[in-house]
Amino acid sequence: MIAVLREPAETIAPMRPPDLPEVLAVEEVAYEFPWTHGNFIDSLRAGHSAWTMRDGGGSLIAYTVAMIALDEAHLLNLTVAPRCQRFGFGWRMLEAMAENARGYGVRTMLLEVRPSNAAAQQMYERYGFVRIGTRRGYYPARDGREDAIVMRVSL
Repeated sequence: MIAVLREPAETIAPMRPPDLPEVLAVEEVAYEFPWTHGNFIDSLRAGHSAWTMRDGGGSLIAYTVAMIALDEAHLLNLTVAPRCQRFGFGWRMLEAMAENARGYGVRTMLLEVRPSNAAAQQMYERYGFVRIGTRRGYYPARDGREDAIVMRVSL
């Protein structure tokens, strides 16, 4: 009998300042208008719920940041490294964030998503998010500003 060694499954852990160089590298590849180092530092200093997912070799797969206030979480950033997209990692990060938020007594989660990001919209809708509004000119865009679709789910 031959034993087959496998790398351990993905791990999800709190985001820390030493993670930021790798987080920023993914952010810059994933988005035309990425979050800045200051955005992430401000989120960590504010105590937002921020998490990373790494593969068994320690490479960053995904990360997420949410602001939790009272019984609501506002998902601010959920990013999967482009090389890892379409494998269910975004879904797993969303589930992990929702589970963490429930631990704080959160009952609903809110987010904004670009109308041009159909893949993210589909994932959120499959998860149970519903569209509740639009924020006009919310995102920077090549031609000025892009609206945001506002979505919410009950946890």
